Amino acid sequence: MKKVLLSGCHGQMGHVLQRLIADKPTFEIVAGIDRTAKKNDDFPVYTTIDDVKEEVDVVIDFSHYSSVPTLINGCVAKEWPLVVATTGLTTETKAMLSVASHVIPVFYSANMSLGINVLIKALQAAAPALESDFNIEIIEKHHNQKKDAPSGTALLLADSINQTLTTPKEYLFGRAGNDLENDFNQMGIHAVRGGSIPGEHTVIFAGADEILEFKHTALSRDIFANGAMKAAEFLINQKAGLYSMQDLLA
Repeated sequence: MKKVLLSGCHGQMGHVLQRLIADKPTFEIVAGIDRTAKKNDDFPVYTTIDDVKEEVDVVIDFSHYSSVPTLINGCVAKEWPLVVATTGLTTETKAMLSVASHVIPVFYSANMSLGINVLIKALQAAAPALESDFNIEIIEKHHNQKKDAPSGTALLLADSINQTLTTPKEYLFGRAGNDLENDFNQMGIHAVRGGSIPGEHTVIFAGADEILEFKHTALSRDIFANGAMKAAEFLINQKAGLYSMQDLLA
């Protein structure tokens, strides 16, 4: 049985992971990290990784982006494999993940959904063929409690498309005004926030007289937890390095 340290254990995704891991005989949560501890926790909860005393095989992180740098340093010091599923990471934190990967196995994805990452493969196959004649727009929808916009997934999709284009497009976040050029070299990225939408992403390729749409809808948060668990299973057997969902799906 693999021993898991769950970072962000009291958050929404932390609770989802606790529920799913309870039904997975190959995993056991031995400790958690969160800003606050609760008396009814089923495992020890610490406010910092430095205080964790348990033996750990892998760390799964669904916390707040501001907490990730400390977690990275702690995992390097303890030589624990780290799965980072937290979104909104700064450029500096992403650089820390790259540095840490020289010492420990690190798995990072802006979206842990297997479906989203299969979608990326499809977009990268389609985009080069459509680049010369189609505008590309991305619309993302999330619940009204989501703090960051655009979503990390929308940026992940945009970056993945741009990687395949002869001339990468400039990102336009939203669109407003009375005299817009709607430059062909721009990729519009638009955010919708409302209700309890878990997550919906649509990529539109719009050409003359034809439109092609790729869409992914998350019906629950379980898909992200399941992806993180698959990432943890994969990472435990890897040597030091930086891994992503594309490595898992290869």
